[in-house]
Order: sequence, then structure tokens, then C-alpha cells
Amino acid sequence: MDFTLTEEQLLIRETAREFCAREIVPYARDWDRSERMDPGIVPKLAEVGFLGAALPEEYGGLGLDTISYCLVMEELGKADSSVRGIASVNNGLAGKTIAKWGTDEQKAEWLPRMCSGEALGCYALTEPGAGSDPSSLVTRAERDGDDWVISGSKIFITLGSWAGVALVFARTGGEGPRGITCFLVPTASDGFSSRKIDGKLGLRAQDTAELFLDGVRVPDSARLGDEGAGFKVAMSALDNGRISLAAGSVGIAQGCLDASLRYAGERTQFKPAIAQHQLVQELLADMAVETEAARLMAWRAAALADAGEPYTLAASQAKYYASEVAVRAANAAVQVHGGYGYIDEFPVQKYLRDARVSTLYEGTSQIQKLLIGRALTGESAFV
Repeated sequence: MDFTLTEEQLLIRETAREFCAREIVPYARDWDRSERMDPGIVPKLAEVGFLGAALPEEYGGLGLDTISYCLVMEELGKADSSVRGIASVNNGLAGKTIAKWGTDEQKAEWLPRMCSGEALGCYALTEPGAGSDPSSLVTRAERDGDDWVISGSKIFITLGSWAGVALVFARTGGEGPRGITCFLVPTASDGFSSRKIDGKLGLRAQDTAELFLDGVRVPDSARLGDEGAGFKVAMSALDNGRISLAAGSVGIAQGCLDASLRYAGERTQFKPAIAQHQLVQELLADMAVETEAARLMAWRAAALADAGEPYTLAASQAKYYASEVAVRAANAAVQVHGGYGYIDEFPVQKYLRDARVSTLYEGTSQIQKLLIGRALTGESAFV
């Protein structure tokens, strides 16, 4: 595969880089400290097109190819993963899922509003008792004439209290994956409520919420995909989300490398700048090589998606490797900075906290290994 960036892709990356330097980086530390992000970032993301970067132009999106989309996610991840999560979930987990599975009416109703920021989308799959095994979810949707009545709860939902529409996965049949259906639920519906989760290790400024559905009524026209096909809808969304997350993790790793190079060139210990110390150079070299490898894995998954080729395995590989690289790079960056890496005067301690969750959500590293192992051997280790 040829990963030479086109002039248009270089321009997209530069646009994203300039936007981040102007609208995100100056505020990221204060948002992190207060655990509150300025909601005014949403219309700014919409104005530059990032809320609909990967969504069809006919609905107000930019219609970017997936590698270009990765470039945007990388820059946002380097600036602030809390902001990256807004664009990533709205595009990958929610928007592209509606674009793939939705009816013409559903796409016309929601995608323009998601691109404009009027109604962000969230992906409500995880439950208090169903994380790595989403097929065991217990949120229930009961048929009532032409409507469905949904009751249950979801947890750790990005944009859960900011979103205008939630992709809610609920059980409509028996046990297991075949009994699950997806619904587009307006968050203003009667019986729908949310609670923001504070006290997180990382992504402190990002809206993460617990959702409660108490007899929420939606029409059958709100069903996304066929009845009983919700598990397929969920897994296809995660394929897209994992590419976004891999690119965002690359952004964290690149941010750690950039910060460490700056600091190592300025900081002196034992006379010379620490950039001249062999073991510091070892840390920097490992960060650089692994970051580049992770970037190419994300781009490979993106290229396969753009070519219409199967990309589930590549997305899983990229997400697994890039998220682990982000953690290693952030840990090494703190080591390069020494005591200064432990305070928020420098960005690397935030990178370490933000990177840690990337190995957990959208499928833990352990789940990714099982998915990769199943693809390699043809044998499933899931029980």
C-alpha cells in the first residue's frame, strides 16, 4: 500500500493542526483540572467540519476518505483526547453507523444535525453488567403496537449527557447476540435521563455519563437495522470506532514524542542537555519507532476500509497496538521529564492518564487479542 499523503491530505492535516493550536491546546489543562469542557467547542468543531469529517457530503459532512479522517483524529488526539472523543464518537460510532444501517428518513433526520452540532450522537452499548460481553446486555425493548418501550441503563457512555440522539442497544428477543436490536432514541424523550460521571483518571473534561431509560417509548421507525440485527450493527460500529481510536492513540504517542524532544533538548543534567544521554535517546528512539508503526497500522486499516475490503481484523490490530503504544510512549515521556513529568505544567502526565483508557474501551486489549487469535486460527476462545 502506498501511504504517501496527497496535497489535499496534507492540507487537511495542517488545517486540523492549526485548529487545535488555536481552539484546544490553550484550554486543555484548565478543562482537565475542572473536569468540565467548554460546550462552545462543539460549534467550533462543526464550523471547521470535524463533527462530520467522515460523513457523507449530502448530509452536511466533509466526506473525507478514512486516511484523511485519521489525520484529523491524530491531531485532535495530540491536542486533547477529550475533544477527540467528541468527533470520534459522533463520526465513527454514531454517524457512520446511521449512514450504513439507517433508512433514508433516518439519515435525513439525524446526520445533518450531527454534522452541524445541533444533535450530537452517542453509542449506548455498555451496561453495568455487560462490558466486554455486550451479548449479555439486559436493557429491554418490548413491542407495544407500532411502538417499542425501552427500559434499562447504560454506563461509560461518551457524550451521554451532551448527545441529542443515542444509539441504544436493547434486547428484543431471547438470550445472546441474536436477540438484540438497535434503536435511535432522542435523548429528550420522556423517561430518558443521564448522569455525568466525574472523578475519572483521564479524559476528565470529556462528557462521560450513565444513561437511564425508564419506559422510553419510540416508534418502530426508530429501529436501526432489522429486528434482532443489533449485534451486527454494534460490531460494525466498533470496526469504525477502533480506527478512530487507533489514530487518536497515535496522536497521544506523537504528542509525547514531541514534548520529550523539546524537553530533552532544553534540560541539562551532568553538564550536557539530556538529549545527549544514551539512555534518554533509547527512550526517544523506542517512542519514535513504535509511534510510526502504530500510525501505519491505523492507515492500513483505513486504506482497507476505503477500498471496500474487509477491515475488521486490521482495525482490531491497529486499535490494540496503537493503544498500548500510547501508554508506553506516555510512560516513557514522564520518565524523560523526570519530576516535571509528574505535574501538569507539562502535558505528558495528562497524556499518560488519557492513554490508559484507550486500552479499555471499544474492546480491551485482551478482547482484541482474542479477536485477532480467532481470525488467525479460525477457533473462537469466547465462551
